Amino acid sequence: MIALRPALPSLSSASVRAPGWSRAALGIAAVLLLACGAAWLHALHGWRIAALWLVGAGLGFALHRAAFTFAGGFRALLVEGRTRAMRAQILLLGLGAVLFLPTFAFAPGVGLQVGGTIVPAGLATLLGAFLFGIGMHWAGACVSGTLFCAGAGSPPAWLTIPFAIFGATLAAATGGSWSTLPSLPSVSLQGIFGTLPALLLILSVLGLAWMGLVVLERRRTGGIEPLFVAREGLAPLAWGAVALALLNLATLLVAGRPWGIVAAFPLWGSRLVGEVGLDDPAFWAWWEEQGRSARLLAPLTADRFGVMAVALVIGAGLSAALTGRLLTRRPLSSRAVAGAACGGTLLGFGAILAGGCNISAYVSGIASGSLHGWVWIAAALAGYATALGLHRRLG
Repeated sequence: MIALRPALPSLSSASVRAPGWSRAALGIAAVLLLACGAAWLHALHGWRIAALWLVGAGLGFALHRAAFTFAGGFRALLVEGRTRAMRAQILLLGLGAVLFLPTFAFAPGVGLQVGGTIVPAGLATLLGAFLFGIGMHWAGACVSGTLFCAGAGSPPAWLTIPFAIFGATLAAATGGSWSTLPSLPSVSLQGIFGTLPALLLILSVLGLAWMGLVVLERRRTGGIEPLFVAREGLAPLAWGAVALALLNLATLLVAGRPWGIVAAFPLWGSRLVGEVGLDDPAFWAWWEEQGRSARLLAPLTADRFGVMAVALVIGAGLSAALTGRLLTRRPLSSRAVAGAACGGTLLGFGAILAGGCNISAYVSGIASGSLHGWVWIAAALAGYATALGLHRRLG
């Protein structure tokens, strides 16, 4: 066994300043794509999908502008004892819960039809999130990180994406084999305790985690990296957390459900399988569950997950154009290629197996009050730590 090198570096350490003319061309192209895409989607499907296209672009812009990564936070915590990125994730989760839970409570009274990401937690969750964590290490990024790095021009990110689609499609094709694994019923904290007690419980757990991270970083490094201070060429991570939480709320209000990404991947892969005649995904057990067949038969331009994922890449490209922070010079070594291929496959497969990725299961799940989100992050951290340990042992 060889230790795979993470395919993607951190944005802050590997980005390069682009010439002015290339930045201008990239910026103009991004703005035109966003404007034309919004107009086209509005003409095809109405204002909601067009609005989600723009929200997706905003998410990509915020992710890139703050270099808000999840895999980078895991690595900084486990390797160096630095917790700034993990504390930014806690801030995002707390803000999400503060925004989401009252919205769920008051929505029926004002005629809004919204619902959270409440998914059963079980053996598939544990196994899938564990594999996803390994994939995060090998690929060097999570799904959202891969997409925004692709927008910044990273060759490894563009290589990781098709393998993630392959992995997600493979998981969907084999869904009949693992969908019967034992699991708990869907658990909503607000459904058990009520809105305010559930919110206080979530914030209390996140607060304890925050204090634990602060104590750990002080012991390991002798200080605390600031969360609300801008880094060189980057917005503060706290700004990124606030922007992502507000844009996730916008997604909830427009789409009726929180932000998710990985659900687009098995759709794209399954449609390709059907188009080339390899199989008929309509008969796969995974697509027959929970009304997923409607998504499989609908136009791709009507799928909010795919529309927002594509827009996220373009929004990150716009941020890269404005800041000049590109990843175009990252070399594609053989180990980086292997990391992108194996890591991307595990990202896609693990996310579908676990019922979501770092966005839909972790961020949107915990903000929605779902027990599933807490199970997911514990297993994903364990998977990342396992891959990191193997990397250290095998070199």
